[in-house]
Amino acid sequence: MADEVSRETPTKVVGVRRLKEAMAKPASTRIFTVANQKGGVGKTTTTVNIAAAMAMGGLRVLVIDLDPQGNASTALGVEHCDSGGVYEVLMGSATMPEVIKKVSGFPELDCVSSNTSLANAEINLVSMVARELQLKAAIDEVSANYDYIFIDCPPSLGLLTINAFAASKELLIPIQTEYYALEGLSQLLETYSVVKKRLNPNLNLSTIVLTMFDSRTRLSNDVAANVRSHFPSELIDIPIPRAVRVSEAPSYNQTVMTYDPLSPGAIAYMQVAREIADRGKPKDVVFDSNVVSINYKGGIA
Repeated sequence: MADEVSRETPTKVVGVRRLKEAMAKPASTRIFTVANQKGGVGKTTTTVNIAAAMAMGGLRVLVIDLDPQGNASTALGVEHCDSGGVYEVLMGSATMPEVIKKVSGFPELDCVSSNTSLANAEINLVSMVARELQLKAAIDEVSANYDYIFIDCPPSLGLLTINAFAASKELLIPIQTEYYALEGLSQLLETYSVVKKRLNPNLNLSTIVLTMFDSRTRLSNDVAANVRSHFPSELIDIPIPRAVRVSEAPSYNQTVMTYDPLSPGAIAYMQVAREIADRGKPKDVVFDSNVVSINYKGGIA
């Protein structure tokens, strides 16, 4: 980290730690849909913290908040209740460049916010021509400006999520390490297969992240082992621990990266972000693949 130290307040972020070792840039823009129709598995938390970590690593990142609840916008400290956002883009009343907002304290991180109108999008999209491709057309306008684009989906497999699938190149699935985690995953994978076949042959399930992991319980370890056996290539085997600081951060309109960068949750998300970046680096580029080094006196390297 640089000498500048992050300080948190209930209203804004003052300063952001920068990584001493930049993260690897991808050969071309990587567009991720973060989806799981089960609620409460850490989709939004995973989206905003990986995005923040990558921005701290010098990558240009855009977060698209496609969830009507607007939690990703809240966590990034972006106004979304009374301002234009992704709904206006989907309805054709605004362009993507017009609704992109800068995230305070992160020079490389932008956000397209949700708003209360997005709850009506599922109904309003039904009658539109090429309704599944509205988001893709909008993202195509700006994708060249970013290294990574993350789309945070609602906990459903409706038209909003289908739009995200059609617009993305990669699917990231957060899986909570609890009993119901794998229930419904087959439905998500079935939807993914249909979209890949009919709408977006370039979409690939590339990344699975384990969330809310408690190493003390047999259940968490059993779920992790199950996922590890079924998805050995897709899984990033760095479980995100169940941590209070991760849950507290959004109440201060922050990610855990600035709220408490040395907490176990922040360290884990930093490791996951670096691993994703390393997996996406150009094949002919030699890059130090050490995930992250920790120095509790000096911070995160």
